[in-house]
Amino acid sequence: MNYKSSSDKELLGYLKEGSQEAFTEIYNRYWKQMLAIAYTFSKDKSVSQDIVQEIFAKLWARQAELNIEYLNTYLGSAVRFSVFKLIYKQKRRLEIESQNVADELSTLTEEQIDTRFIQEYINKVVEDLPENCRMVFNYSRNYGLSTTEISMELGISKKTVEGYLTKGLKIIRLNLKNAMNLFLF
Repeated sequence: MNYKSSSDKELLGYLKEGSQEAFTEIYNRYWKQMLAIAYTFSKDKSVSQDIVQEIFAKLWARQAELNIEYLNTYLGSAVRFSVFKLIYKQKRRLEIESQNVADELSTLTEEQIDTRFIQEYINKVVEDLPENCRMVFNYSRNYGLSTTEISMELGISKKTVEGYLTKGLKIIRLNLKNAMNLFLF
């Protein structure tokens, strides 16, 4: 039988009887439109494809109990509902994650928060150091290399390494001193 010329109502009747060909025709007729609807709301191609696939899988799984009057409207509503449900779940997950961060911060003592702030501030100052100073500082403080090991690693003299390290530490101390003056007020 040729299902291409069948109406939606006829296709739904055939689908209720278990016709895979009718289902294939419904899919071919509506998948692009449903994908466009899903993408309009989700702005994510992969998510949109998953939602459309899920809607058609449910349509096939519930074929015997279908009571659909307008197929296009039903599919469009199902897609929109699925996208909104997904967006709600994602929003809720972000709220829970935000709450967990807030709970974590509320359990920290003031001293721990101050320490965390200072460490983040120092990290930012180190990121802003001139490149050579930053590299030498990171090798020294983060990797525990000696000035001799750093000089061999970078192919520069030990005195140059010491100079970069001194300059970097001086910049960090100055920034930290200024920050502490602001921090205490």
